[in-house]
Amino acid sequence: MKLNQGVEWALHCCVNMAWAPAGESISSGRLAELYDLPPAYLNKQLQSLVRAGVLQSVSGPRGGFQLARRPDRISVLDVVLAIEGRDLAFRCDGILGNCPGGDADEDYVRSCVISQSMRQAELAWRTELARQTVAGIAQSLERRFPDARASSLAQLLAPNGGRD
Repeated sequence: MKLNQGVEWALHCCVNMAWAPAGESISSGRLAELYDLPPAYLNKQLQSLVRAGVLQSVSGPRGGFQLARRPDRISVLDVVLAIEGRDLAFRCDGILGNCPGGDADEDYVRSCVISQSMRQAELAWRTELARQTVAGIAQSLERRFPDARASSLAQLLAPNGGRD
């Protein structure tokens, strides 16, 4: 399975927003600058998160984006589904029905061992992503890189973007 690069971008942005003080918005331009990403494409990913209810957009001179829910209520799966969509990774077309002895009335999506295996794997993957939260990732990053929060926020929230 290959995920869109926007998933990585979105997760990093959500972590930064989890670190921001309550009510503080972060502009997509500042996030793009921090990670050296194309601003228009990053903004597209952030808008997908808004449509999914993960972020909210704030207009005005100090506008930008902020989390729509507490970071411990936003799962990694929420972010992945917002960027990738809700379609399953594996799609069984029931090709066993085309084989000699195949039964056109059989639901091969449910009875095919390959289809079952793939659906079980996807369920396990989605279950694990649902267990992980933006808050958990933010806490892990802070433990591993104690200066990450302050450094990121200095660039994202400073009037001059953290530059002197």
